[in-house]
Amino acid sequence: MKVLQWSPCDRPPGEVKLGPFVLDAVRDCPVAGGKHPLIVLSHGYGGTYLSHRDTAAALADAGFIVAALNHPDDNALTFDPARANSLTSLVDRPEDIRRLIDFMLAEAPDAAMIDPEEIGFFGFSRGGYTGLVLAGAEPDFKAMRTHCDDPTGESCALVDPDLAPTGPWVHDGRIKAFVIADPLAGVFPTARTLSGISAPVQLWRSQDGGDGVSPKEVDAIAANLPAGTEFRVVPGSSHFAFLAVCPEAMRASLAEICTDPAGFDRAGFHDRLNLAVSAFFQKHLQRPDAR
Repeated sequence: MKVLQWSPCDRPPGEVKLGPFVLDAVRDCPVAGGKHPLIVLSHGYGGTYLSHRDTAAALADAGFIVAALNHPDDNALTFDPARANSLTSLVDRPEDIRRLIDFMLAEAPDAAMIDPEEIGFFGFSRGGYTGLVLAGAEPDFKAMRTHCDDPTGESCALVDPDLAPTGPWVHDGRIKAFVIADPLAGVFPTARTLSGISAPVQLWRSQDGGDGVSPKEVDAIAANLPAGTEFRVVPGSSHFAFLAVCPEAMRASLAEICTDPAGFDRAGFHDRLNLAVSAFFQKHLQRPDAR
């Protein structure tokens, strides 16, 4: 697994270039301050550890150490359709995050700067599914629909029940709070599949869905999560609105991911998203300035 870390830094940022991306950052900056909460980030289908780079940077500026990984079976840098489209890639995702947390707490260079009692999770699309499982959900893959041309997935064929994984599933009680954005939701069709979740959740949904994510199925998840769950619908948005704004060089080749519905301002939305996500984690994890 490849991991990228963002953390609080006392040095003024400069430009750090990573492929087509330019980050306002300081490479290998010493972590400022004492111990910090940890946030782990899980990307969606074919994404990378840079898919939510602005959210990661905002969280680091708010006092969190952030670790984003490339899921080995399902990332843009080593993308293999046979692996990425397999059910195994979904089953393995929560274990990827468990291993990431183990590494960050014990072996990472800045492990001593992390408070092991204060861990949060952010996940988008398949990453949102990943977070729900880690939080205690028990997915029902017999309810999952295969990939087809329907962007919501609602008319696609069901998975062959003989091939549907049945667990056991990887849950991780070390994670104390979850932000779930437009999750792959069809594998959680009933209240029973979500009954194991008790941690605080902030759930986001796009207006239109897409890439197999159905707004109706996300609404059903919201109805079955614990009382007190924050549920936010983003007017005018489609599924990929939760990804960071694309560099100009990527917009033509990745138009589906980089283009929003007419009138939707992704950059402006991300300003609001990042403030809300940071506030949620500051509410449910010990605030860095309270140590």
